[in-house]
Amino acid sequence: MGNLLKVLTCTDLEQEPNFFLDFENAQPTDAEREVWDQVDVVLKDAKGILDELQAYKGAGQEIREAIQNPSDEALQEQAWAAVVPLVGRLKKFYEFSQRLEAALHSLLAALTSESYDDTTQHLEREQALAKQFAEILHFTLRFDELKMTNPAIQNDFSYYRRTLSRMRINNVPAEGENEVNNELANRISLFYADATPMLKTLSDGTTKFVSENKNLPIENTTDCLSTMATVCKVMLETPEYRSRFTSEETVSFCLRVMVGVIILYDYVHPVGAFAKSSKIDMKGCIKVLRDQPPNSVEGLLNALRYTTKHLNDESTNKTIKSMLQ
Repeated sequence: MGNLLKVLTCTDLEQEPNFFLDFENAQPTDAEREVWDQVDVVLKDAKGILDELQAYKGAGQEIREAIQNPSDEALQEQAWAAVVPLVGRLKKFYEFSQRLEAALHSLLAALTSESYDDTTQHLEREQALAKQFAEILHFTLRFDELKMTNPAIQNDFSYYRRTLSRMRINNVPAEGENEVNNELANRISLFYADATPMLKTLSDGTTKFVSENKNLPIENTTDCLSTMATVCKVMLETPEYRSRFTSEETVSFCLRVMVGVIILYDYVHPVGAFAKSSKIDMKGCIKVLRDQPPNSVEGLLNALRYTTKHLNDESTNKTIKSMLQ
């Protein structure tokens, strides 16, 4: 992210610590190396997953022709032959979500441990891990944006399942069934049924992390998330910092990370991100989103509108609700 950025990290200016958060060039220290290496293996595959999803065209035409001509065996076979490799790809994306959740757990364990006094120290001294956490969130929101605009994914998978059950009834051996057994098909189907499947995986994963680590104060996790949100907001709204970004890509990276941590915070924090006691300046974050070209952030505003847990609570400030309308 261009140069090192000096960042303010709390809403309370009196106690605002200053530190540099270098999303672009942070290199792991010896202490970070073990976790960094584990997560790096997963992140190396993330770009390929996005490229495959972006190129996913679906078998819509073959499926339509097969459905319109149910007695034409050749068309049934063509549709099946088109769908089976696509289902292999959908399975791969689903399995990647499991790896991503495991990587998230490793990062949260490192960034919320008791090895430093507070979150700010963690993020200052473990910048390479903070950067990886940001990259996971960036990937997650990008994946879900692409999935939301591609109805072929669910159509292909539904057709696959329907055809498979028909083949079973008729005792026809199904090539590719070994790929996705019934139990796995159910899990994959649930995954894609969600509007934002990767985000749901991370939200559930973060909630699970908190419940499995009862010896760790929940504030360790929520403070990590709120600090990350504030860091991104400040970098985006301060011309001096923003002018150091080397590309527009950095802006969208920051925006996605900010929205991602807000949603995770909203799931994990008992009263959520929109409450008065929230450590995230929601009005400020929404204003930053609203200040971008509208087409570039509609997906992120929708993520706040439709994938958060507490937005519609009675305690949510009316101004915040109307800002998101």
